[in-house]
This record gives sequence, C-alpha cells and structure tokens, in this order.
Amino acid sequence: MTQTRIERDSMGELEVPANALYGAQTQRAVNNFPISGRGMPEAFIRALILIKSAAATSNRQLECLTPAQANAIVSVCSDLLADDGLMTHFPVDIFQTGSGTSSNMNANEVIATLASAKAGETIGANDHVNFGQSSNDVIPSAIHVSAALTLNDRLLPALRHLQDAIETKADAVMQYCKTGRTHLMDAMPVRMDQTLRAWGAQVTQNIHQLEALQPAIQTLAQGGTAVGTGINAHPDFARVFNGNLSNLTNLTFTPAVNFFALIGSQDTAVALSGQLKATATTVMKIANDLRWMNSGPLAGLGEIALEALQPGSSIMPGKVNPVIPEAAAMVAAQVIGNDAAITIGGQSGNFELNVMLPMIASNLLESIELLSNSSRLLADRAITTFTVNDDKLTEALHQNPILVTALNPIIGYLKAAEIAKQAYREKRAIIDVAEEQTDLSREELKRLLDPAKLTEGGL
Repeated sequence: MTQTRIERDSMGELEVPANALYGAQTQRAVNNFPISGRGMPEAFIRALILIKSAAATSNRQLECLTPAQANAIVSVCSDLLADDGLMTHFPVDIFQTGSGTSSNMNANEVIATLASAKAGETIGANDHVNFGQSSNDVIPSAIHVSAALTLNDRLLPALRHLQDAIETKADAVMQYCKTGRTHLMDAMPVRMDQTLRAWGAQVTQNIHQLEALQPAIQTLAQGGTAVGTGINAHPDFARVFNGNLSNLTNLTFTPAVNFFALIGSQDTAVALSGQLKATATTVMKIANDLRWMNSGPLAGLGEIALEALQPGSSIMPGKVNPVIPEAAAMVAAQVIGNDAAITIGGQSGNFELNVMLPMIASNLLESIELLSNSSRLLADRAITTFTVNDDKLTEALHQNPILVTALNPIIGYLKAAEIAKQAYREKRAIIDVAEEQTDLSREELKRLLDPAKLTEGGL
C-alpha cells in the first residue's frame, strides 16, 4: 500500500502520499477532479514558478518578506525550473476550479515544502509564497506569461523558419510554369514561385499580426489580487514585480492599466487564439495545396513529388502518402477547435473573475505548441524537399484551353470561347486550333500564348 502522511488545511485533515511535496489543498483537487488525467501544460507550470520567484524577490525588496524567506523561495523556484521531474509535482487536472486556485495552491505548497527545508524555518504556502497574490491575479498572469514566452521562443521563430523555407524554395523553382487553378479548374498559367510566394505572404501576415499582440499578452493582471483592487499587496508590488519578471525572462512585462479588466475577462487570450486560428487556416491552405500538387502519381495532378517518408498502406504495396501535410492539416483543425473552446471560455467572465482559466490556458498553449511543431515539419520535410515534375507541368500547360484568354483583346471573348471549346472537345493544343480559326500567324500565336510571358500579367 502507498505510504501516506496527514496534512491539514482550513477544511481539516487529509491523507497525502508520504513522498509528495504538495499538501492538503493539492490533494483535495486530485481527489475532486479525476476528469481527464491531463495536468496543466508544462509551459504554464513554468510560468507559474517564475511568477512565484519574481513575487518573492519583489516582496523582499518591499520588505514584506524577510530576506531568508524570500531567498529560500527564489532558490527553490530556480531548482524546480531545472528539475527534469518537475511535472511529477503538479498532478492537478486541467478541468478543475475555474479560477485555477488548485494549480496556484499546488505551486504554493510545493515551493513552501522545499523552501521550509532550505531555510530551516516554516515557509507558509499562503502567508509567504502567496504573499501579495491571489489565484485570481496569478492564474491570468500565468496564462499571459506562458503564452508570451512560447509565442516569442517557439511559434514566431517556427513561422519565420517556415517563411524562409518557402522563399528559398520559391527561388529554386521560379523557372517552372504550371497551370493555375480556380474552383479546382484549369485557369491561366502561374509560375511555381508565384504559388509559393503567396504562401510566404500569408505566413508573413500572420507573423505581423502575432507580433502586434505581444504588448497586450505581456501586460499582466498581477497586483490586482482578489478582485482587482490590490487588497493585501504592497502599493508598489505590481511595478516592482513586472520589473523582476522582465529580468527573469528577458521579455518586457508591464502592469495592467486596469486590473479589473484582466481579472474579469480573457479578451487578450481570445484575441491571441483568434490569430492562432488565422495562422491555422494558412497552414491548412499550404498543406492542402501541397497534397493536391502531389496527388497521383498517375491519376492525380502529379505536379510535385513530396519526400517519401513511410509506407502509405498496410495493404497496397508501394503506396506513399503526403503524411506531413496531412498531419499539419489535422493540427489546423485542432487549433480551430481550441479557439472555439477559448471563445466560449472568454465569455465566462462573470463580474470580477473569469472562471474557465485552466481550460483557456491549456488550449492556448496547445495551439501554440502544435503550430510551432507543424510549421517546422512543413518547412523541413515537405516544402524544402519536394521535387518538381516538369514533364507533367508542361504536358498539362500546353493542352490548357484557358490559354486562349490571352487572345481576348485581339479576337474577342466569344471567338476565344469557341476556340477553347473546340480545343477541349478535340483534345488539341490551343495554338493549333487558333491558327486555323484566326488570321494570326503561328509565330505570333507562340508569342501571345507563351505561358511564361502570361505569368507576368498586363496586356
């Protein structure tokens, strides 16, 4: 049987695993919420510990904690952040009390246990580790801090890597022309690099939109305590805290102008999630274009060949599937679903507190992580490595009746439509039919119908 010890809190006594660093409030949450078996994301827990460290340093500077108390807390936080087994100490389910109080107390109890041993005196979970704080400002702040760090350190670099890979590949394939497609039907020619640079422009736009949200996500509720008034926190706590947290993270964090807004709502998280959804739609577009261009190899478009990464069928030998674009498309679907949940969560700000904070945190961080990983995979295992099937491109391009569009200014739309229909019906090249049906010479037709020239636009 598992060895236990007795812990006490304001509700009484409770058995806790003997070797657990947490106390009664964490154990109550473990007992109360056997829902998903999934704890809070590691990025969130790390942000929570950073907040506790910055808070202890601030309270020491403001003479609200003794140097011994604060230094022990700060030292323990540093140890925890370096601990490979960190997450074993944080078992509380995502689906818990909507304020995230259980996760806040989980951190307070773990830190208090370790700090007490280090300081040789009792360091209280509530009275010292949580001094000048409330779950109601800590958890919204942890959402912002964890999102800000993962956005800065993971997603934005991944998207820049994807954009660079697209531009590099575009330069390498600009000599190829392909049939353009609208409504999945043949349209005027485009260069391969024009297709890729469109993707790159989408990715760049997402980067700019995410960067525009960074100042808001780096604005924190910390200092508002229970309801936004800052009760039980030093008047200078928010200012000093944000300075210390900025030093710890190398990001600039600032206090909220209005603590009530950041505690009672999650508008910034909803806005960030909305932009993550927009980024996901870009990923879906790129993934699906790659899948279509790779389709075949005989009965599909067959314009490119993606890198072969694994067997594609348990029954059909030799089949190879576009696994990276498929995985990226599923990521996009998940991020879009996460955004729906976050949006509903954002609506749950009742008076002075939002009460879906843990779910918002989990979904937001999952979306950032999934997009970060899939963007790099798309860059490295799909875009960088695909090869162009030029013979297939050329064959389709010169049989494309839509090339007749280039003759519109000379022979008129109706005559051009007749030529296109005849070419399609007789499965002949446009240039051959146009030579029969117009007074234009073959040399003039070659010039007018040159696919490469048509990709440059103009009359």
